[in-house]
Amino acid sequence: MKQSEILTGMIPVAPTIFDDDGELDLEGQGRTTDYLIDAGVDAICILANYSEQFSLDDTERDAVVERTLSQTAGRLPVMVTTSHFSARIARDRVLRAQRAGAGLVMMMPPFFGATMGVDDDMVIEYFQRVMDGIELDLMIQDAPLSPTALSTTLLARLAQTVPQVRYAKIEVPHTADKLRTIAQITGPTLPGLFDGEEGVTLLHDLQAGAIGSMASSSVPRELRRVVRDHLAGDEDAARSEWERLLPLIQYENRQCGLQAAKILLKEGGIVSSDSVRLPLRDVGQAHRSALIAIAKRAGAFVLSWS
Repeated sequence: MKQSEILTGMIPVAPTIFDDDGELDLEGQGRTTDYLIDAGVDAICILANYSEQFSLDDTERDAVVERTLSQTAGRLPVMVTTSHFSARIARDRVLRAQRAGAGLVMMMPPFFGATMGVDDDMVIEYFQRVMDGIELDLMIQDAPLSPTALSTTLLARLAQTVPQVRYAKIEVPHTADKLRTIAQITGPTLPGLFDGEEGVTLLHDLQAGAIGSMASSSVPRELRRVVRDHLAGDEDAARSEWERLLPLIQYENRQCGLQAAKILLKEGGIVSSDSVRLPLRDVGQAHRSALIAIAKRAGAFVLSWS
């Protein structure tokens, strides 16, 4: 992927697929990749928080990267999440992703736990050190999980001082307001603005300057249509499709969390297990049944792909 090209559209976060015993299911990972490609997405993100990256060791991370990249076989870019508190480890992850053939990388600012954040100057130095000499574009992930605050001013500084920073994923309270401010103060310096959180506020975020979404793998085909209709100027079509999907994406976001996509992938026959690793808890049969029922009413592509 050339650095001059800016991705737009839908970049779903692919879940990491486990079997019922909690072991990696690379066959299921490959089928999930094929499903996402057939959904028409613009890129695939792996090893993000919704991929349970915090539950994987380095050997498993490498296996997921290798299987996803071999399965895509250059058909579309793969974004590898390389976040870590240590600049040394984060840089090593970026280098490994680059050698493996990733299209771009995503990182959160450095933090550990609920209290160990760093100040603005250290955020700048951290990303400068991690990305020095790297050829890949970088997406900065701004999520409430981190106590290291990313103000609009800091994001603008990052875009100005770290040339690889060309994307930002904003998924904090008042996302639309933050996106609008970032777009105003950065302009073409930070062109790749995306939202997240399963697309709950997608239309508002697009109207505020986002050019794409990084939701889960539950309804990527449908959410891509929302983005494309908006970018084409068909606001009525974008609104109609987004509002049609709201019951499903709200239930996913508020009731099921990261297991939702796995539940729908299993129900659609794409994977054999929707398990998550302890200490994450299974959402339970009541939520599982309700989610599937809502997805069926929405005619979700994930249920008919296989």
